[in-house]
Amino acid sequence: MRILNCSRYHARPCFRVFIILAIFLCSNIGHTREIINPKTIIRGRGFPPLSTATVNVSYTAHNRGNIQLAIANNGTFGTLGGSIADPFTGENIPSCIYPKNSDLVYLWVAAIWVGAVVGRDTLVSVGNEDFYTTRELWPDVPPFDEFEYGSIDINSQRYSPDAFSEEDIYCEYTDTLKDPNIVLADPFDNSQHIPLGIKVEQRSMAWSYSYADDFILFDYRVENIGNKVLKDVYLGIYADGDVWHVTRNNPDGWNDDIVGFYPTHPAPEGCGFIDTINIAYHADNDGDPENGVWNEKSTRGAVGVRVVRTPAEELNISYNWWIINYSNATLDFGPRQLHSEEDPYRNFGARMGTPEGDKNKYYIMKHKEFDYDLIYSALDHTRQGWRPPPDNANDIAHGFDCRYLLSFGPFDISPGQKLPISFAWVGGENLHQQPGDFENLFDPQNPDVYYNSLDFSNLASNSRWASWVYDNPGVDTDDDGYFGKFRVCIIESTLIDSSGLGDYLPTLADTFWYEGDGVPDFKGAGPPPAPKLRIIPENGKLIVRWNGYHSENTPDIFLRAIDFEGYRIYIGRDNRPNSFSLLSSYDKEDYNRFRLKQVTSTNVEWVLEEIPFTLDSLRQLFGDPEFEPLAYSRTRPYSFDGEQYFFEPQDFNFSSLSANGIHKVYPLMPKPSTNENEWRENELVYDYDRPLPKYYEYEFVIDNLLSSIPYYVAVTSFDFGSPVTDLPPLESSPTNNMIVEYPQLSASEVVAENLDAYVYPNPYRLDVNYRELGYEGRQQPDRTNDRVRSLHFANLPNECTIRIYSLDGDLIKEIDHNKPAGSPQSSHNEWDLITRNTQSAVSGLYYFVIESAERTQIGKFALIR
Repeated sequence: MRILNCSRYHARPCFRVFIILAIFLCSNIGHTREIINPKTIIRGRGFPPLSTATVNVSYTAHNRGNIQLAIANNGTFGTLGGSIADPFTGENIPSCIYPKNSDLVYLWVAAIWVGAVVGRDTLVSVGNEDFYTTRELWPDVPPFDEFEYGSIDINSQRYSPDAFSEEDIYCEYTDTLKDPNIVLADPFDNSQHIPLGIKVEQRSMAWSYSYADDFILFDYRVENIGNKVLKDVYLGIYADGDVWHVTRNNPDGWNDDIVGFYPTHPAPEGCGFIDTINIAYHADNDGDPENGVWNEKSTRGAVGVRVVRTPAEELNISYNWWIINYSNATLDFGPRQLHSEEDPYRNFGARMGTPEGDKNKYYIMKHKEFDYDLIYSALDHTRQGWRPPPDNANDIAHGFDCRYLLSFGPFDISPGQKLPISFAWVGGENLHQQPGDFENLFDPQNPDVYYNSLDFSNLASNSRWASWVYDNPGVDTDDDGYFGKFRVCIIESTLIDSSGLGDYLPTLADTFWYEGDGVPDFKGAGPPPAPKLRIIPENGKLIVRWNGYHSENTPDIFLRAIDFEGYRIYIGRDNRPNSFSLLSSYDKEDYNRFRLKQVTSTNVEWVLEEIPFTLDSLRQLFGDPEFEPLAYSRTRPYSFDGEQYFFEPQDFNFSSLSANGIHKVYPLMPKPSTNENEWRENELVYDYDRPLPKYYEYEFVIDNLLSSIPYYVAVTSFDFGSPVTDLPPLESSPTNNMIVEYPQLSASEVVAENLDAYVYPNPYRLDVNYRELGYEGRQQPDRTNDRVRSLHFANLPNECTIRIYSLDGDLIKEIDHNKPAGSPQSSHNEWDLITRNTQSAVSGLYYFVIESAERTQIGKFALIR
């Protein structure tokens, strides 16, 4: 990865990675689209990346937060049922996974649509659409088609002081490519692509904070690079939001989804406040229970789109959904309004819902129509101005393979002008509450009973947080004196006029900021940066090392003070967040001081108004070297200078390093200055080639481990929260700095002691279900047992070549083992029992040869059935 100085977006330096994928175009889909669902074709062939000799569509992935999302540099995200390899972790990401590492997929593909009137032409350029052949947004020619990366995490390899989030991804694309061999003719209009003449600058941002890890923010700059004014521009977010577990990537997983629009939700502060949510969502119809219970394959959540910024406050917003029938166009359906003189009905041709061609796409984007939710399809809405339901409305209401479009406009873009647009891709867990709700409650003629069983609270909360991170409430970003909008909840009031005709004077009220000042912030309070880990493996033991200098000395961006509280150490058998178990923790000894406050003439309450105090600072403040804060409580407060206080520990105050197993590697080292120019070489340790003070070097030993299996180890950092803003303590995610390692001897020790390599299990029993025993396939649920097998090689030098031969001397497999010295798993590798001819290995006796710079080793193993 190269560090570049880029000036294409806010003049911010960024990181670039170029990922070129081999490509084919599914041009034959356009000829067979009325016969076969192209999803079946695509799934059968595998994921179809796009490329030509001159244009390369590249993919990368958001993997920082609780949503894992594949992104392309052509105005799309999602992978059309396939998977891409995360360019940094190497792990496969199928389109959109939510929650993280759950193998629950919530997207086929999504794309932006841009429509406008150019002269006498009505044009729409799309990243993708229903037939997956019309692709009109393309990256620039190399090398200007590369992704750029940035991160506010100082320990990230993509760190940039000018980044907005923990994971910024930037790309550009245009609609100006007209080569008919690349940009296929629109099959409905039967015409070649006519560009609008736009360039789109796209930045997507992700966070791992507990309140911000369930959404990804997209920020666009749409520029007119042509020489004509783009009139009445509309922009839409198109989503083909299929929901399935990776083992159900087939019509059974695609054809039972529901879509809808959720406008408002009761504010958690109460007082009758209502939050504006305005999110278009998709979900599985029943959450996929099995045998009446939830399990790891149950898709209980919802994912959707919320627009958080448009070029103007007063715009038309439309929400439309439709189902497409590829084999019979007359069965196509989408809610459509009845004909009227003010709003004449537009005939889409053979299809009723799917907008084919530029003019129909533009019509649906500008029509100011808000469709009813899919589960209400069987009801007669003609009195509300809608066309009658179709004959198969009951089937549609039960869930279908559907798409939706959230669009807004109009606005004009002059040549050279850029307009900003921002939206959030938001997830919400536990929409479905009980496994039998859909089966027991859903009635297409009375869907309210089932609808009321759905819990939108998590989706609504995450949608609200997305808008708040985009524009922080109560923050005057541009220093013009305006802080946004707030609400006042009156708890107690006094009648001013005893006649009963006068006003009430609030005597006790709470104020809540709920909107920002209209100036984007793209930031939120976060935990201290998690430390980078080093794992030193031994037989049955893992020694965890980290340096906490940055964790303990980085100020919070809102508090403008250091809020580090402690560390927590986790271990797990796989990379799912809920698989981690807490091993130990350390937190500073500090205390919260609560003051008894007179809030009205008759009411008092205990309030927390300050950050925690250390024990020494309290003793100094009160002038008592023996002061013990926990000796004072609500019922027995401490009186000082006319005030009353009581104290509670912040977190657990588990600050004894000798008691929790965490210890400093250099306990006698003095605390250094935060001025790096004053550091001395003998007081430094090199952490991933960075000099850091030895004073902050920590170690924790995990022993009594099985040497034959890998463990996921993480160290998180957490803060004490913000009592002023009522923000709870924040902790970094274990998945952000986890390391996978086997408790086996390190490669350096293997070489130093001249130890022999070995293979396990030996013999390997082909008739034993190692997967069921938990040894194989923990993170490959979509693969069959014969495709997740693992024969392990241990005691390897960090650089060597492993060759496997049959008894006849035929080369079966060659494995290049090349790991940096000291890196995880540098003494370990494995074979999946798939030969170099991509066939499953058969039972028999095999030889292996391990060649390294030090020596050549020969051994044997058996596969038996």
